[in-house]
Amino acid sequence: MKEVADFIEPFRKLWDDRFNKMEAIMKKYKNKNNHMERKTKIQAEPGKQDLLITREFNLPVHLLFKAHTDREIFEEWMSHEYGTTKTLQFDIRKFGAWQFQTTDKSGNVVLIAGGTIHDVIPDKRIIRTFEMSNSPFEVTLEYLDFEALTEDTSKLTMQFIYRSAHQRDEMLKLPFEFGLNMAHNRLQELLQKPK
Repeated sequence: MKEVADFIEPFRKLWDDRFNKMEAIMKKYKNKNNHMERKTKIQAEPGKQDLLITREFNLPVHLLFKAHTDREIFEEWMSHEYGTTKTLQFDIRKFGAWQFQTTDKSGNVVLIAGGTIHDVIPDKRIIRTFEMSNSPFEVTLEYLDFEALTEDTSKLTMQFIYRSAHQRDEMLKLPFEFGLNMAHNRLQELLQKPK
């Protein structure tokens, strides 16, 4: 066990540095946008190892789904004024894979993440894994369910399953909820604009 801990320690420091940079960016953004309404709701029942995340969008379900399967749209809504997201791999089909990286304004990589696609049902569901490089967090399983509410509105329900309740709780200590709300707000603004 000590060998594993010794091996992981340099990665943990690197990851801590990256999280500290990302947290500083999020704090600046949050202070600038304190009025941001948190429309993306996260439910975390005590002692459980999953999160249930819901958000309603003023978008038709096909556009909401496309935002998760179109490389260019994904890069745009995952980017923000403090950093840019680029996809490294984006094969959103059964047995496909996805990976992206986010860099700060100076070009420093602050996040590399991705996973494997397990299933895709157009306009209905994506099942995938998610893992952050050089991170103490283990891989999670993510279910993304897309639902048409009306012709022009839709709902995204995501269930993230962690290896343990402890891992889930550690993730929630990060600016996870704020970052998810910020990204979903950008998705809504981007696709709501007339082209």
